[in-house]
Amino acid sequence: LYGRHACLAALQNPARSLRRLLVTQEARTGLLADLEADLPAQPQPETVDRTRLDSLLPPGAVHQGIALLADPLEDPGVESLAAEPEDGTGDTVLVLDHVTDPRNVGAILRSAAAFGARAVIVTDRHAPETTGALAKAASGGLEIVPLIRVTNLARALDLLAEYGFWRIGLEMETDRTLAAAVAGIRRRALVLGAEDEGLRRLTREKCDFLARLPMSGAVESLNVAAAAAVALYECARDGAGAGPAGAAF
Repeated sequence: LYGRHACLAALQNPARSLRRLLVTQEARTGLLADLEADLPAQPQPETVDRTRLDSLLPPGAVHQGIALLADPLEDPGVESLAAEPEDGTGDTVLVLDHVTDPRNVGAILRSAAAFGARAVIVTDRHAPETTGALAKAASGGLEIVPLIRVTNLARALDLLAEYGFWRIGLEMETDRTLAAAVAGIRRRALVLGAEDEGLRRLTREKCDFLARLPMSGAVESLNVAAAAAVALYECARDGAGAGPAGAAF
């Protein structure tokens, strides 16, 4: 992991197994000094020069003088979503169908954390590895929102239906707006496809209904990460809802 927000969030996440923390002198003085009391006792920061840090990370990595070697987070699996939140609030999860750009997935995780989403689900194949680039784009969101990987997306969507989630595919070619689609629904699974191809046929067929984001027409579509942020805002604005008993379906 590298970069200020990604590393500090991982350092403050008790679920992370931490191995090695490398910082430049500038970062140690300006970044860690004020946070030292809140950081775990291990690993102790190792001061290295910037060229050494550059050599350990991918070319062009914007590390801001800090890098952290840590074990991957445990994947809780789709089964972890079976129970509803204890506080009785609504549930929103994101399901990504062949979204392969790590910066997009990272940005989606960041939005998911900002708007209180329960999880982000991706496939084992046709999804990026959980790298430092993804974590940096997530800006700490990776430590807050579980990233769940599944081998079979159709089966995962079936499980979500069993758990009471309504599966809403985001597409432009439909009359129903997302605001109308999510109104009154307590458990929502927002399904987004890749920017170039959209939802695959089987994924679309697994959705309970399709919905679109209302747009002016000045542009044809939004980046998938931007679309996810707008959709999450719409769900947060609607609130917990009163359950899927309305006539909107």
